[in-house]
Amino acid sequence: MIQRLQLSDSAVYYCALKPTVTTGYSALLQKLQVSHVSIETFSTSVIATEGGLVTLSCQYNTSANNAYLYWFKHEENDFPKHMLSRYSFGSGDNAAGFKERFDARLDADSKSVPLTIQRVQLSDSAVYYCALQPTVRGNL
Repeated sequence: MIQRLQLSDSAVYYCALKPTVTTGYSALLQKLQVSHVSIETFSTSVIATEGGLVTLSCQYNTSANNAYLYWFKHEENDFPKHMLSRYSFGSGDNAAGFKERFDARLDADSKSVPLTIQRVQLSDSAVYYCALQPTVRGNL
């Protein structure tokens, strides 16, 4: 827990679970709360069959009128890569390399943005992060 939160504490903080099954997916159990913003992902390890379909959950809560949600893929010995963005107003976009098999739909009513991976491949094994903008800004 960060005590006496300051603007200089603004950063991306990671909580990761190391994969235990090389053909599975490891997602993140993370909860972040700063002022009026929170996000929670629910999966720990997800096992999928090559060629199948998998969905990773992400719930968020914010008092902001417009939510900006992002998914990242973090492979071992590499930095997290931005996969896609979804917005309350507008559709968002997918980054290069994530246009074909990856999709997410932001549902403002249920405040969720699940990530769906189609035609699952072994190379999809990674830690996946869901992030909500805005993060800490200005004086709290």
